[in-house]
Amino acid sequence: MAKDGTHQERLIVGLLAGCGMLSSLQFTLMIPVLPRVPEMLGTTAPDAAWLITITLLVGVVGTPVITRLADMHGRRRLLLTAMALLVTGSLIAAVIPGFIAVMIGRALQGFGTSVVPIGIALMSTQVSRRLAIFGIAVMSGTLGIGSALGLAVAGPLVAWGGLTTIFWVSAAIGTTFFVLILLRIREVPTSRPGSFDVPGAVLLTVGLAALLLAISRGQLWGWTSPTTLWLFAISAAGLWIWLLWELRRPHPMIDVRIAMSSPILPINLASFVATFGMYANHLLTTQEALAPAATGYGVAAAPAAVGLFLLPSALVMVVLAPLTARVITRHGSRFALLLGASIMTAAFLFRMAVHGQPAAIIAGSALVGTGVSFAFASMPSLITASVPRDQVASANGVNSVVRTLSGAVAAALFALLIATLPASGDSAYLSEPALRIAFATAALCGGATILIAAALRLPHPQEPA
Repeated sequence: MAKDGTHQERLIVGLLAGCGMLSSLQFTLMIPVLPRVPEMLGTTAPDAAWLITITLLVGVVGTPVITRLADMHGRRRLLLTAMALLVTGSLIAAVIPGFIAVMIGRALQGFGTSVVPIGIALMSTQVSRRLAIFGIAVMSGTLGIGSALGLAVAGPLVAWGGLTTIFWVSAAIGTTFFVLILLRIREVPTSRPGSFDVPGAVLLTVGLAALLLAISRGQLWGWTSPTTLWLFAISAAGLWIWLLWELRRPHPMIDVRIAMSSPILPINLASFVATFGMYANHLLTTQEALAPAATGYGVAAAPAAVGLFLLPSALVMVVLAPLTARVITRHGSRFALLLGASIMTAAFLFRMAVHGQPAAIIAGSALVGTGVSFAFASMPSLITASVPRDQVASANGVNSVVRTLSGAVAAALFALLIATLPASGDSAYLSEPALRIAFATAALCGGATILIAAALRLPHPQEPA
């Protein structure tokens, strides 16, 4: 019986981690093929960029809602809902021709963002502590693993079967996972359901949506354009009114007092800067791989070969999952966060000093992936140990929103840097001084994560899963 129980727990961990990987893939699968989308779907380049923005937008505004409902009405139930929406969106984009259908499909795929925080909450109650630490390490790393794999496999998939291939693959894998969840994962009893805070959800949606639109489209519209400035103003007003509303509610959508308390607020700040570093690693690795040799750092790789430069970072996160779990078990999540942030900082300093060779690009990217694996594994464990059990999904949902916003900020700043300091004669790539600035900025993010981790004051010396 014990062996059967262990086998079942391992299956749960593998299944939930696979769901997290699939959801993370959705954010980067479109990026490598975006230049070809106007031709394939008969639209303009600015409109094609909405296929990225809409998924991020729905993920940011949908995750707090779905994770709160999961804590209230059942985590398995809402996990199935999120997977069903992801599969439905994939099928719409694959079956119905035209830009509008793909846009709707990409929007529905954004609900998959909530899979990771719900999966972490399920693991914390359905498997043993030791295996839960390992599972949370893998699950939290799926953001990095999935985003790197999405950049790596999108080009070959589209070259093989066209744009619809990436949607058919997502639909097929998502359907398989949906059936396995139904068959192998049980529902977790919830505590008092309470009432859902509809005004709070609306206010948060308006505030976050306006913020993400301003960040992700500011470069195109102009950072000082009336549209961008109005969106920032709407976001500030919406989030401020939401904060005041939540503080007065007996059953808030997000318990603001807990979210703003120590150590939850510092952990989310650490998540923001560490995630910025992870996305910088993806973006700058792609830049180095594709840039021509005339830039002074590029290796002029073929677009189909970019995956070879990104894949080691993703593989490192998978391979190191058992080690990160062991480090957390023996030394605590705070130590793992410090270790990961230190490795990330050193890796970016190395990349700032050494670039221009394929081996250096691959080694530097893999080193950053090593640091990300430790840092990302530690943060959900820290959050799970620091909030009431009936708020685990929603607290990790907030953390997922923070990571998504960080990725949007990283992409926006990257676009701004290219526009400001392009390579001579080629505005699609950074100049070498700009590349160094980007790596230095990412190293500073690693240093900021170290400082935050060092200042953490935890309720317990060893965080249970």
